[in-house]
Amino acid sequence: MIKRKITKTIISRLQQFPAVALVGPRQSGKTTLARTFSGKYYDLEVDQEKLRLDLQWDEVTESDHLIILDEAQSYPEIFPRIRSAIDNRRDTMGRFMILGSVSPGLMIQVSEFLTGRIALCELSPFSIDEVRRKDLDTLLLAGGFPDGGILKRDRFPLWQKNYLDVLAMRDLPQWGLPATPQVTQRLFRMLAASNGTVWNASQIGKSMGLSYHTVNSYLNYLEHAYLVRRLQPFHASVRKRIVKSPKVYWRDTGLLHSLQGVIGMDDLIAQPWVGFSWEGFVIEQILTCLETQGTHYEAYFFRTNDGYELDLLLIRNGKKWAFEIKLSSSPGRDELDGLQKAAEMVGADRKVLISRTKREIEGTNFVSTNLYGVLRLLHDRSREIS
Repeated sequence: MIKRKITKTIISRLQQFPAVALVGPRQSGKTTLARTFSGKYYDLEVDQEKLRLDLQWDEVTESDHLIILDEAQSYPEIFPRIRSAIDNRRDTMGRFMILGSVSPGLMIQVSEFLTGRIALCELSPFSIDEVRRKDLDTLLLAGGFPDGGILKRDRFPLWQKNYLDVLAMRDLPQWGLPATPQVTQRLFRMLAASNGTVWNASQIGKSMGLSYHTVNSYLNYLEHAYLVRRLQPFHASVRKRIVKSPKVYWRDTGLLHSLQGVIGMDDLIAQPWVGFSWEGFVIEQILTCLETQGTHYEAYFFRTNDGYELDLLLIRNGKKWAFEIKLSSSPGRDELDGLQKAAEMVGADRKVLISRTKREIEGTNFVSTNLYGVLRLLHDRSREIS
């Protein structure tokens, strides 16, 4: 089994809090990881498991074993009981691990009953930090879901298609999305076609025969199910008009590529939108790295109407890191100049040009490197950026 990088952060949170919520998309490996911590496991989507937990409640809560409650949002009645159990032994840490695949259903209960008693950890699908270095292109193409092709290449793209079909037909309606499966699947395709671009709810709504309010509400469900990431614009005080709508990316590129009909790496490279795919992939790898470290951050993009932009702007402890992301293996002077000018507009403390280069160049508050170099930089400078 591949060791998950977030394990150390989870151990630390269990030592600091009575409960930890491990959240993330379905099939990202939450259950597999959680069961390495304890054998006291209950799947709360199964009625028989709910009954077993009810009958064993006094016994398990009086023991010192970590109790794992999977898909806890399916059993909201359990949350006041968890709070009571925690408060009866308030000084005992690491008693509950709560797993969830959709953040609104879980977080409503967590906010109402467990505020101050629980820490949140987000588990993404496999990242480049967790797979072999030579698997970068496979990870880009097939995404990071353990069963989606990163470990067994022949599962892509069929696994992704079935995954999205089940979400559209069963999971998302159960979680409250009011759209029909057909509408949801069409929205999936529309989001794939506009991946990495500035969000235009009115345009997408018009194409689907829906109001922009409805499209935005549907997007919220997909975001809370960890399918897409909405990257907000950074509002700087500059003498230029700036873009004020968010960008939307598919968080897993395997899902994106299956929706776009891509079947192999040669096919992907030939697509006119491959730069947006690479851009979203790199952004997700960076943010996953920070999440895994337990680092708090703010993430934005920046763009002016006359073309100056930053693909990613990270802010932590008042420090701003400006990133420009290119698919090229040999970025030129134009990319560097554009990064420098946009970074100056937002007052960035450090500028990073990311490409597929094999050569790293570092200057004062500037570095040109590849994805591995960026992740190494974030790890090496974790004290500065966290």
